[in-house]
Amino acid sequence: MLYLLGVVIFAFAILASIGLHELGHMIPAKKFGGKVTQYFIGFGPTVWSTRRGETEYGVKAIPLGGYVKIVGMLPPGATDLADEVTTDEDGQQVVRVRKSNTGLFTQLISDARAAEWETITPADNDRLFYKMPWWKKVIVMAGGPTVNILIAFFIFWGVFAFYGQRTVEPDAGQPVLDQVSECVIPYVDNRTTCKDSDPVSPAAQAGLRPGDVITSFNGTAVTGWDQLRTLIRGNDDGQAVIGYERDGRAMTGTTSTTVEARPESNTDETLHQVGFLGVTPTTHEVVTTGGPIYTIDQMGTMAKETVSALATLPVKVWGVAEAIVGVKDRAADSPVSIVGGGRLAGETVSEEGFPVAEKAVFLLMLIAGFNFFIGMFNFVPLLPLDGGHIAGALWEAIRRGWARLRGRPDPGYVDVARLLPIAYCVAACLLVMGVVLIVGDLVVPVQLSS
Repeated sequence: MLYLLGVVIFAFAILASIGLHELGHMIPAKKFGGKVTQYFIGFGPTVWSTRRGETEYGVKAIPLGGYVKIVGMLPPGATDLADEVTTDEDGQQVVRVRKSNTGLFTQLISDARAAEWETITPADNDRLFYKMPWWKKVIVMAGGPTVNILIAFFIFWGVFAFYGQRTVEPDAGQPVLDQVSECVIPYVDNRTTCKDSDPVSPAAQAGLRPGDVITSFNGTAVTGWDQLRTLIRGNDDGQAVIGYERDGRAMTGTTSTTVEARPESNTDETLHQVGFLGVTPTTHEVVTTGGPIYTIDQMGTMAKETVSALATLPVKVWGVAEAIVGVKDRAADSPVSIVGGGRLAGETVSEEGFPVAEKAVFLLMLIAGFNFFIGMFNFVPLLPLDGGHIAGALWEAIRRGWARLRGRPDPGYVDVARLLPIAYCVAACLLVMGVVLIVGDLVVPVQLSS
């Protein structure tokens, strides 16, 4: 029951975030005079809907997203303008777009225009999205992801202000060993136990034990963990003479460090080939609290990490696919889908011996993290993402401004429909990656212990 509770809490939080994201598009669109005909959470068959004024509100069967239908997102093409207005059997003018074209991509674009303009009437002429000033388009399209980032900001702010950000730092002074690895486990492996194929760690070969105090490394006196860590990492696979104290007695161990791929720090997942010994010092917890400025600073760091994660997302998803078919273990830092997030939420809430306050903080940070990633992801300047529409509006502003400066005729609206083939390819890639992550989260999930 506790597992189910965690999943339900996470699911409702994500659905609420989706709903607020779409409100971030719909409210400014209506405020600027645009016509919004649909507001839905989910995709697929309609489960429930109701109409309020000109907008239909509802829920669909697959709760993996949402959308709002803003009339007139695609302008008529230059070759379609002559067919834009026709007359029906009653003599009323009706907007139509030519539906036949040659060429696959041309036909796709033409079909999209036809679907877009099928229900548009001359009465909607001044309410079409593509006719809005560029800055209004930017506000409408940026509204959704901005809402997600604001949700993340307020959650992070609350956690940082009342609970604090907790980090583990080595104890001051000469390093006292808390753990000595028995073997060398690759960092990317999602495990903590040794296999028969794993080599013995250099620390174990040197005879080090928990509780030993490191006093020197290759003749250099050691005064702190950061210094020792630098000496080890810079030693590559060279010989290491380690001075240490055990129960007040001075002792010496000799070994050779090995080269392993390890991150630069706990906040930097980029791997570097460095010397590895296999020891962990005793640590203490540091609690740092802060307000909005501190939160903004932390989110700035998160933004840099998110951009880096987005750049490597296809590679990491490929790694998940390899884990699914058993080629290798799933990496602890691999991305997860909403399904994976639900599993992590359920495992956290049902974990015995985990304090209630820490469970609540974990859930809040998980929800905030998903919102922050969704917001940043939607700002990627590719259709069909919101960032693609923002990029189109900004390009329209630049193109028109440049034409005015040069005394040239107005080049008109940017035709985002011409980029639909790219949008379809991007959408297909996103769909494939989404399916891979969902299957991975079901078959080879990321474990809470990692």
